[in-house]
Amino acid sequence: MCNNKTSWERTVEFHGHSCPGLAIGFRAAELAMEALRSNRSADEEMIAIVENNSCGIDAVQALAGCSFGKGNLYFLDYGKQVYTFALRGDGCAVRVAVKYGTTYDPEFVALKERANSSNATEKEKELFKDGIRDRVQKLLTAGPEVFDIKEVYINLPERASVYQTLQCAECLEGVMEPRTRLKEGRIVCIPCAG
Repeated sequence: MCNNKTSWERTVEFHGHSCPGLAIGFRAAELAMEALRSNRSADEEMIAIVENNSCGIDAVQALAGCSFGKGNLYFLDYGKQVYTFALRGDGCAVRVAVKYGTTYDPEFVALKERANSSNATEKEKELFKDGIRDRVQKLLTAGPEVFDIKEVYINLPERASVYQTLQCAECLEGVMEPRTRLKEGRIVCIPCAG
């Protein structure tokens, strides 16, 4: 990624395309980092807890530096556009939630359906692209009218652990020790355990 690009441009490059979902996650991370007075996490000094697995999570990774690989990104499968960020050093935490209904536009939904249909006109496709661009721009500058931002208290998860890799007795692949199972007295991975 080129260093002279904006944070948004680097995030789009990471994700692969610009879309409203990515803009939501980007703005949520940006607002949380501003509230926490924090920069991108180089290691595990900041954590993110996300409650969905949508496009916005890529923005959390790209902008905030929270990732599964570093062990400072936690996924709760609640299907909510909610993002909680916390600093390990002082325990400060901020919860950013998209307010219900603020990003829903029935006209845009109808336009999307028309633009994605097999008989869509070029005009409809172009209007849809323009609509996406407009929505993204609005989301990238959104504040309290779209996002509920509040300080919260959370129990910080433990720092990421590095576990020993064991060999599965059946498939012979390496598996993280806490994910092994015993099957007929032999160490196996979860898929081989059945």
